[in-house]
Amino acid sequence: MDSHLQRLQRELEETIAGATPADLARGPAGKWTPAEILEHLYITYKNTNRGVHKCIEKGSPLATRATLRHRVATLLITRFGYVPSGFPAPERTRPQGMPAEQVLRDIFSELDRMDSGLADLENKFGSATKVMDHPLLGPLTAEQWRKFHLAHGRHHARQIRERLTRA
Repeated sequence: MDSHLQRLQRELEETIAGATPADLARGPAGKWTPAEILEHLYITYKNTNRGVHKCIEKGSPLATRATLRHRVATLLITRFGYVPSGFPAPERTRPQGMPAEQVLRDIFSELDRMDSGLADLENKFGSATKVMDHPLLGPLTAEQWRKFHLAHGRHHARQIRERLTRA
């Protein structure tokens, strides 16, 4: 597994180590529970994997041209690991009520799938090729996708730790 995604998996595993499904289901009013945060991450991995599959199926990258806004946002997140708080998640990545047990069972296999799919895209199109668009960051290379998921996952791991500490 790529080192960025290994670090992500290790951080998530350490964050939820010892937490029961009941612990993961508790959270502050009006905020996502740890289970819902994990489901959000799972959905983002699944969506990335759908995009990877489409690129492989089509046999070419699906990326568009980056705007200045895309470039700045990509730099902040993939280079500096900065994920700003307070922005609502895109509708398609919001939790739908998946049971905590199922999220815990499936999240890391989806991460493994992403790792191998991004490696396939890199091998096929080269490491410098923007392979597909992120809904907010625009076109990203496979490496930038990994770095995005690491920064995004760390952002949410902090939230999970805070919620589990308060529980």
